[in-house]
Amino acid sequence: MTKLNTWLKNTKPLIPVIVIEDIEHAVPMAKALVAGGLHLLEVTLRTEAGLAAIKLISEQVHDAIVGAGTVCNADEYQQAIDAGAQFIVSPGLTPELIQKAQQVQKEGKWGGVFLPGVATASEVMQAKAAGFTQLKCFPASAIGGVKLLKAWSGPFADIQFCPTGGISPENYQEYLSLDNVMCVGGSWITEGRLLTANNWPEVEKRARGIVG
Repeated sequence: MTKLNTWLKNTKPLIPVIVIEDIEHAVPMAKALVAGGLHLLEVTLRTEAGLAAIKLISEQVHDAIVGAGTVCNADEYQQAIDAGAQFIVSPGLTPELIQKAQQVQKEGKWGGVFLPGVATASEVMQAKAAGFTQLKCFPASAIGGVKLLKAWSGPFADIQFCPTGGISPENYQEYLSLDNVMCVGGSWITEGRLLTANNWPEVEKRARGIVG
């Protein structure tokens, strides 16, 4: 069992969805999140600093389980692995990503977890047919949110979801209360203004507020 799956089995965490513009923010931000009790960190590849940030956090913040988000093709998938990502999250699922994920699994050189994104029942079925039972539901709030996930619990009882998109301090606990939700992803804990101001005490405070 991977470190990620161990965490998911023992708790239903909130995963910070992190956009890093300045590589200097990576390590102190990760340390603040870990100090606040959040260990699963999703660093998106939306900026040029993303891969480098994953590498630094992987090397220097040993209590963090860092993953790559916004992975959209096979090259990014491999680059994320090479940078030290322990899980990979994609906004959707393409034949290219399916092939890459299956190839990596067959080679047995990476023990991480891939969470492909789905937004419709047909996409859930396609993901399941490809062998994936842990999926990202995106953009959750825009496509039905809690009501959608409740509806999916019937036909897809063996699928676990990580909803992201529109997750907020006001609604994340409602998502986590669902039996088919293993975790949620939210961006407010590491919003850009906090990183720009190097406000690590506030990042840690927000993390502690989630953990309780």
